[in-house]
Amino acid sequence: MKMKHIREAALAMVAAAALAACDNNKFKVEGEIANAKDSVVYFENVGLEGIHVIDSVKLSDGGSFSFSGEAPQAPEFYRLRIWDQIINVSIDSTETVTVKAQYPQMATQYEVSGSDNCQKIKELALKQIALHQQAMAIQQNQSLGVDQANDSILSLIESYKNDVKNNYIFREPMKAYSYFALFQTLGQWLIFNPRNNKDDIKVFAAVATSWDTYYPHAERGKNLHNIAIEGMKNIRIAEAEQGGLTVDANKVTEAGVLDIELQDNHGQTRHLTDLKGKVVLLDFHIFALKDSPARILQLREIYNKYSGQGFEIYQVSLDPDEHFWKQQTEALPWVSVRDADGIDSQRLLMYNVQTVPDFFLIDRGNNLVKRAVQIKDLEAEIRKLL
Repeated sequence: MKMKHIREAALAMVAAAALAACDNNKFKVEGEIANAKDSVVYFENVGLEGIHVIDSVKLSDGGSFSFSGEAPQAPEFYRLRIWDQIINVSIDSTETVTVKAQYPQMATQYEVSGSDNCQKIKELALKQIALHQQAMAIQQNQSLGVDQANDSILSLIESYKNDVKNNYIFREPMKAYSYFALFQTLGQWLIFNPRNNKDDIKVFAAVATSWDTYYPHAERGKNLHNIAIEGMKNIRIAEAEQGGLTVDANKVTEAGVLDIELQDNHGQTRHLTDLKGKVVLLDFHIFALKDSPARILQLREIYNKYSGQGFEIYQVSLDPDEHFWKQQTEALPWVSVRDADGIDSQRLLMYNVQTVPDFFLIDRGNNLVKRAVQIKDLEAEIRKLL
């Protein structure tokens, strides 16, 4: 009998441990919505392919609710909804997000805790609502002509974009709230429109590249790259048509890497995407740095070893002194280009380069594979791609 009790106790302990492990792999969104008795609150997943109801509950007097789900491998987005009142939340892992709101203005009158991302998303959502209200006020101002009203709204949008870019997206492009900001709208129109705006493409690219580093297998990161690449294609077609050329959209192809177009140390324009078919080390470098000679020596050894097998280096210098740069690169065997904007370059934002030097590996199909922080053995990674 004693042995039986021991076995039962052991099984109970195993079962309890298994249940605890399951709980540890879940996230929770819970809280209260006041003044909403008998209303149904829906918990919905805002996925890449649409919005889907995950769960729902009819609220009682206290308005309490609790939803849970499997912890995602990369940030995922959800929303709480009663009719047209929506609260957006993001989930990174196994956190518990607590929301306390007042109905029927719960979209603006709510508090959120347990997630810095959700707090930032709230800030962005309130900014978006304020933008919409300001734009509506301009449209309804009868003292303004059509052109004057349109110019005022465009100026309003531009100011909003600069605020969100500089104070949210570029500060932490790897965060869920930065991804959320990319898809904010004014009416039916995206505020950041990568389909026809070069600067907005760079904003999408900054987040995409950052997600490559932190969430390398996330579908959302891949989707951002596809959006940015499609936007680049659209702009090239538009620019060609403005120049009097006719371009067949079906014949315009883009690589899976964001192109860099700069002049090399011989005055020739070099495109990063022209190196398709080779394994490429995209390198951001400053020759004026103290450690530059040692680093260049290491790159020379790697280049000499693998260049005959289809390996190339596309090195972007950020040195302010052009003459100095040309002297330093005169004898280098790889592609050496210089960005005259230096550390203020938009290309650094495109690739989310926080410190220099930094580098990326690109495969033969022009696809960004890894960046420096993901690589322990550079030569081993190059050999894999060759």
